[in-house]
Amino acid sequence: MATGAALAIRNLTKSFGASQPALARVSIEVAPGEMVALIGASGSGKSTLLRNIAGFLGADRGSGEVRVGDSVMQSDGRVASRIRHMRADVGFIFQQFNLVGRLSVMTNVLTGLLPRVPLWRSLTLRFTREERAEAWLALKSVGIENLAWQRASTLSGGQQQRVAIARALVQHARIILADEPIASLDPESARNVMEILARINREHGITVFVSLHQVQFARRYCPRTIALRLGEVVYDGPSAELTAPLLRTLYGTAVDELLDGTEALEAMVNDPLLAANMA
Repeated sequence: MATGAALAIRNLTKSFGASQPALARVSIEVAPGEMVALIGASGSGKSTLLRNIAGFLGADRGSGEVRVGDSVMQSDGRVASRIRHMRADVGFIFQQFNLVGRLSVMTNVLTGLLPRVPLWRSLTLRFTREERAEAWLALKSVGIENLAWQRASTLSGGQQQRVAIARALVQHARIILADEPIASLDPESARNVMEILARINREHGITVFVSLHQVQFARRYCPRTIALRLGEVVYDGPSAELTAPLLRTLYGTAVDELLDGTEALEAMVNDPLLAANMA
């Protein structure tokens, strides 16, 4: 059984040349085994934060530290030299799945082993019988073992996202970073993916840090939510307390991005000023 890794971010700032930094002095701690949502309107810095945690991006020089478990992923704006090895503990689930469409579902799942196998095996995609059995069990755990030998490109969006989750399981990731994993999915597929992530968190103890665009999924599946606005943390607390009025206070007229249709309508009915600004 996997053991979740702690996440610690200290004073992280990331700029892309604009006057407003994408991240501004962000400090966050996530305990091992937590499932935490990251929310924010478009341009709030969610994707930038997750990519900094995984070491895909380096922060501004002299900017803080990112630590996953005992590994310092980056410090003072410099990504660790052994980042490929360190990233073995970090499963990253992308909005657009990041699968190789021409390869089978099974092979895509097995690529989760690449950071842990010898270079010659990673280049030739040579896997043992035991590793294939593990991959099949991971597919079974997300409910698509019957699709193991189909080309990944033939799957629906929801099925492809399940493949990505199975890949993180085979990777033996201790923390899963999910960058808006349900943004491209229909409502039923979105619920299925979130339920799988919640079950993995619950049953395997894997830490899950998931960015979401609609707050109702954070309330339903994540006990804790961190909210970003213009690169700064503006809320860190129980998801259940993220009411429409509080979100309106945090995000103003951008609040409709974070609420489903019913909640957005209720917010407008209960707040004539908000309704006028949205008109």
